[in-house]
Amino acid sequence: MAVQHWADTLRKAKKTALISDGKRKVHYLFEDGSEIAEEYDLKTDELVLRKWRHKTTFGGQAQWTLEVGETNPNGVTSDLIKESSSNPLFMRKDTKTSFQWRIRNISYPIEVYSVSAEPTERCCVIRTSNKKYYKKFSIPDLDRCQLPLESAALSFTHANNTLIISYKKPKEILTLEQELLGELKKLKGTSEGDIDCKTQ
Repeated sequence: MAVQHWADTLRKAKKTALISDGKRKVHYLFEDGSEIAEEYDLKTDELVLRKWRHKTTFGGQAQWTLEVGETNPNGVTSDLIKESSSNPLFMRKDTKTSFQWRIRNISYPIEVYSVSAEPTERCCVIRTSNKKYYKKFSIPDLDRCQLPLESAALSFTHANNTLIISYKKPKEILTLEQELLGELKKLKGTSEGDIDCKTQ
C-alpha cells in the first residue's frame, strides 16, 4: 500500500530536530539524498512550512522547492523574483483537518470563481468567469500516497480579497500525520545554536 510505503520512507529517513522561534524544525535526509525541511507551530502542532531539495542529475544539490508555507524574505524563496504586491499571490497553508490554499489580492465576488477537482489529471483547477484568473495545482500529499482526488472534499470561500480553497484530508492522511507527529515529538529538539541535535 502506497500510504504505508511513504510512512516507512519517512520513518527510515535520518531526522534532526531543532526548537527555535516557537517552532519545531525538522530536517529529513533520505537514502537517495533528497531532503525535506519542515516547521511545526509548537502551540498548535500545525505544519507551517515544508520544502524539498532533491539531488541533481550530476549529484549536486538542487534549489529548495517550497511545498507548504508562505513565500517570504527569510531565505526560502530569495532566489525567486519578488512578486508584485498587487498581483494575486498563491500559497499553501494547511490546517489540522484540511489542505488549504490562499490566493491573496484577488477581489472578484465569490460567484465569479469555480474550483474543480480533475481526478484524471491529478490536479485542482481555479477558474473565473471573467477569464481574469486561472490556476492549476496538484496535492503532492495525495500523489505520494496514491490516494484518489475527490471532488466532494473540495470547498472554497472568499473574504478580505483572499480566495481560500480547502480540501478535506482523507482519513489515511490524518492517521499518517498523527503518527508522524508523535514520532517527531519524541525527538529531542535542541535549542537554536546547539550543535549536537538529536538524530534518528
